[in-house]
Amino acid sequence: MALAATLLTDAAVRAGAAIMRYYREGTKVELKADQSPITQADKASEAIVLEALHRLAPDVPVVSEEIATDRTAPLGSRFFLVDPLDGTKEFIQKRSDFTVNIALVEDGIARFGLVYAPARSLLATTPASGKAIEVTVEPSERGADLAALDCRTLHVRTPSPDGLVAVVSRSHLDPATESFLAKLKIAGRSDAGSALKFLEVARGLADVYPRFGPTMEWDTAAGHAVLVAAGGTVVDAEGKPLRYGKTETGLLNPGFVAWGQKAAVA
Repeated sequence: MALAATLLTDAAVRAGAAIMRYYREGTKVELKADQSPITQADKASEAIVLEALHRLAPDVPVVSEEIATDRTAPLGSRFFLVDPLDGTKEFIQKRSDFTVNIALVEDGIARFGLVYAPARSLLATTPASGKAIEVTVEPSERGADLAALDCRTLHVRTPSPDGLVAVVSRSHLDPATESFLAKLKIAGRSDAGSALKFLEVARGLADVYPRFGPTMEWDTAAGHAVLVAAGGTVVDAEGKPLRYGKTETGLLNPGFVAWGQKAAVA
């Protein structure tokens, strides 16, 4: 995973530079078949990430949001999941909470993850099993050397006895989420777009992130991997670990809850 973290940090920083160029200069917005938006920034970022993954592991299949035409085809036990621009709506609205997401799945488990928020110069990744780090790195067409960056270890926090801090989706807050939160002792809440919600928990800024609306596997796998490496968990509505490669659902996730320390569940 160390090699993946190094090579994909470089690629993500370059992809972030491409995204931020369109962020500043403007971009053409089109609608996909499902009526979700796609921009030139999505496509430019995807091309950079896919090229890097081909160099890193040419024999490992890649499922990327913008090229995933057949979402029910068998994937095998090992594959990459990519969202080249998670939070396209936030990007179009000139917000800062959009990310580049890259994950490696093995036997249904998100083993490696990288999340980069170029507008915030924040990157989080998993250079080793059970280890999550974050670095501050500005987007650059020259890329970045992970070994030369000031890496900070991520770990979920111990919940306060005064209550939990919840982070929720800015664009998809629904009655099911409100009902779930009503059953907990909530001391505060925040909202965010994209995979940054996972990072809020992994960084010890929040304790729980519930999501019961639809998400795709490429939306969640990278942030999931980072959170687990930081000591957290992600479970479905039945309390089972959220798994990947669900081609029987077209790679659609069920509702899930991302927790910090397991004590938060109580």
